[in-house]
Amino acid sequence: MLAPLGVAAAAGVGFWSMLSGMGSGRFDPHDIHAPAVNRHVPDFALPAQAPGTGFSSQILAAQTAPVLVNFFASWCIPCVLEAQTLAGLGRVLPIWGIAYKDHADNAAGFVTRTGNPYARLAADSSGLSAIDWGVSGVPESFLVLPGGLIRWHVAGPLTPEIIDGGLLPALRGSSR
Repeated sequence: MLAPLGVAAAAGVGFWSMLSGMGSGRFDPHDIHAPAVNRHVPDFALPAQAPGTGFSSQILAAQTAPVLVNFFASWCIPCVLEAQTLAGLGRVLPIWGIAYKDHADNAAGFVTRTGNPYARLAADSSGLSAIDWGVSGVPESFLVLPGGLIRWHVAGPLTPEIIDGGLLPALRGSSR
C-alpha cells in the first residue's frame, strides 16, 4: 500500500519543483538543449510536396546563404499560429519546409490556406528524416548555414520574440 503512495509523493515533489522553477525562471519547458546545433545536417533526400520542390542534404549544404528549415504539419495547431510569422520572415530569409508525417493532399491544402512562405517544400511522410534531425514535435525550425552547419534550433512556433531573441542574433553571428 505504501509503494503507490510513495510514487505519487515523488511525482508531486517533481511537479512542484518544475512549477516553482518555471515561476522563478530557472526552468524553461521550451529549452530542449538541442543536440543538433553546431552539427551538420543529417544525410537525407526528400520528395517534393505540392506545390513545392523536394530537396536533399546535399542541395541544402550547397546553398550560399543561410536557410531556415521548418518542419510543419497540417494537423498541427501551433503550425497554423506561426504561419503569419513565417510569411513575413520568408521575405527576409529563405525558408524551406518539410511536411512531417502528413498526407500530401492535407499538407498542400494547409500551405494553400495559410500562405506559402516556402522557397522549397518537401515531404517526410514516414517521419524518419525528422528523427535524424532530432525533431521532437512540430513545428520546429533550424537555421542552416552554407555548408550545412545547423547554427540555431527552436522547438515550437516562431514568434516575433523568438525571432528577435534567437534567430536574428544567430544570423548576425553567422555573418562574421
